[in-house]
Amino acid sequence: MDIGSKIKALRTQKGLTLEELASRSELTKGFLSQLERNLTSPSIDSLDDILEALGTNLAEFFKEDKDEQFIFRGGDFFVDERESCTVKWIVPNTQKNQMEPILLELPSGGESFEVAPHSGEEFGYVVDGTVVLECDGRRSVLRRGETFYLHGRTFHMLKNEKKTTAHVLWVSTPPLF
Repeated sequence: MDIGSKIKALRTQKGLTLEELASRSELTKGFLSQLERNLTSPSIDSLDDILEALGTNLAEFFKEDKDEQFIFRGGDFFVDERESCTVKWIVPNTQKNQMEPILLELPSGGESFEVAPHSGEEFGYVVDGTVVLECDGRRSVLRRGETFYLHGRTFHMLKNEKKTTAHVLWVSTPPLF
């Protein structure tokens, strides 16, 4: 890894001069200049001070930028046929992400699993059909084009009490499903 070039790129991205970075990191302008040209190497403490002044940290700085997949097609999806619903993970391997979107298919009489209280949040969009959201002892009917947004503090679930299949785009953070 070219540490000097990466520091220079971060500095210029933040719109800082060498002098401003020197002041913020309590290092000399000459040292930083040499570092950016790879003529010297920083100690861990110095690098930590520089990165803090640039608004980042050691973990982020050294994290490898992989060509992460950001487009997903049918072959990427994982489907779980459950007894009373079908769950389709439309972004695979979401355990490494902060949110998890699924497409939930509820046949007539179907219901989702009951989601236990958690520290995250959830959003749902009814793509087709009508569902009943049971949350905190209340029942709310949601039709096509309507949404729900929950803080995950209570048990909750979706039910389809109609004769047609319902589809719900359900996004949770952190990943739950």
